[in-house]
Amino acid sequence: MASTLSLSSSLRYIRPPTRTSHAPLISRLPLSRLQPHTITPLRANLKTPISALGSSPLSTAGMESQKKKVEVFDSEEQLAAQLAKYTAGLSEKFTKERGAFTVVVSGGSLINSLRKLCEAPYLDSVEWAKWHVFWVDERVVPKDHEDSNYKLAYDGFLSKVPIPAGNVYAINDALSAEGAADDYETCLKHLVTNGVLATSKTSGFPKFDIMLLGMGPDGHVASLFPGHPLVNEKEKWVTCIKDSPKPPPERITFTFPVINSSAYIAMVVNGAGKSGAVQTALGNNENSDTLPVALVAAEDELTWFLDKEAASKL
Repeated sequence: MASTLSLSSSLRYIRPPTRTSHAPLISRLPLSRLQPHTITPLRANLKTPISALGSSPLSTAGMESQKKKVEVFDSEEQLAAQLAKYTAGLSEKFTKERGAFTVVVSGGSLINSLRKLCEAPYLDSVEWAKWHVFWVDERVVPKDHEDSNYKLAYDGFLSKVPIPAGNVYAINDALSAEGAADDYETCLKHLVTNGVLATSKTSGFPKFDIMLLGMGPDGHVASLFPGHPLVNEKEKWVTCIKDSPKPPPERITFTFPVINSSAYIAMVVNGAGKSGAVQTALGNNENSDTLPVALVAAEDELTWFLDKEAASKL
């Protein structure tokens, strides 16, 4: 069972894709970014409205303006079940409102936490054909490399649900880090122009419907690490890092202006190994702003999904 935490301050396995030479991503739109597989038309019959997803607002003075909620679950299994329900509800909401659902995922343990979406009832009820999937960050490695966030998401989520291959936006791994970042930003701008991606009326940056994010034990989010200058990038949509403190060193990443322009963000954290960073980010800690994860916000709502181990120090 989930509990609402009061604080004291305000993705069917076929085979992994192999590396090929590519033209720049923008010239390939909307060509396939996954190995082709059969797309079965599905019937959208999700009955649960977004207002009934079982999440109640965080009751905290001064927190309302940040639109932040924190939910703690007795087990990671319960967390994954609620995350699937939450994501499916937002899918129904945005496909009805916009005719598309733009989803950003991270790497790490987040992909495993999406496993319930690959099961009943969601496999047959979610309108997968309207999903558009992006990565908040990616390692500049071939798509079949063990370090690839694309491979992780493909093996654990994308190969098991019928999202059209042309709606999955992987980086061009034939380019340099700088080239891949520029190419991905060009892709996003094209999708804004053709109406797939919304634009934030507040910031002018692209507004994704949901970002499903994880957090590192050091409090990093995407490939934005504590103390790194890229945390302060204000102009670019997508940038590259060549000196990541966590291997591999070369990556591309969304910047905070893009992350924080999202409509909804789910911050999914489990395990005792991350409890210290959770405590720093969410507790009454004057050093919370030193952690990138503490800088994450959303235009509509940010929800933290924690298992009890991750929340053990709150």
